[in-house]
Amino acid sequence: MSNAFITGASGGIGSAIAVRLASDGYDIAATYCSDKEGAEAVKAKVEALGRKCEIYKLDVADPKAVNEVFAEAESDFGGFKVLVNCAGAALQKLFTDTTDADFERLNGINFKGVFNTCRCAVPYMVKCHEGKIINISSMWGTFGASCEVLYSATKAAVIGLTKALARELAPSNIQVNCIAPGAINTKMNNNLTEDEKSAFADEIPMERFGKPEEIAGVVSFLAGSDSDYTTAQVITVDGGLT
Repeated sequence: MSNAFITGASGGIGSAIAVRLASDGYDIAATYCSDKEGAEAVKAKVEALGRKCEIYKLDVADPKAVNEVFAEAESDFGGFKVLVNCAGAALQKLFTDTTDADFERLNGINFKGVFNTCRCAVPYMVKCHEGKIINISSMWGTFGASCEVLYSATKAAVIGLTKALARELAPSNIQVNCIAPGAINTKMNNNLTEDEKSAFADEIPMERFGKPEEIAGVVSFLAGSDSDYTTAQVITVDGGLT
């Protein structure tokens, strides 16, 4: 059985991951929070590749909702040996301007959401004695970004969870890894002007933003059998910036 559960699958990186895993032979359970149109577009692309795809509306920060959607998806697909946590939110704000509401929102989506989905996925993987969990963090989770303190902290928390969970699940033949993307050409960067994007790209040794498909390629490796001895790792994909 080759089924993958992907959160945030309607976004730029998430949709690229869904299409890449479908091309690798996976059936896809794809979640979205608000962009139903984007999720339906992903479903169409996956089905065009001859794979099954179901989409589910999900707020990953809500444990009850995650439990219900995961149970529904397991009923639809029979279980998942690949989990990709891609749902995420960004915030650019001075630390002194960051509110409690900001903290609850970002921590809920970026960190608690990963915790919630892992808690649902792990029992089945342990029972099967096989599984791959791939968490999408950020280069700022390892490097830290001015005016993105809260975002950086939540992404660092994902890295900590990845490393600890990987060690706990290794005896059950479950690999847990993390990808830390750099500046990727997605809607998340639409707040930047073209001049700001150009200036940022000039700081990157490869002199360009990354493509969502380049993150999806790393996910493809981590989801496959070639990564069976790779666990507790953070793979940074940032064009050499950090």
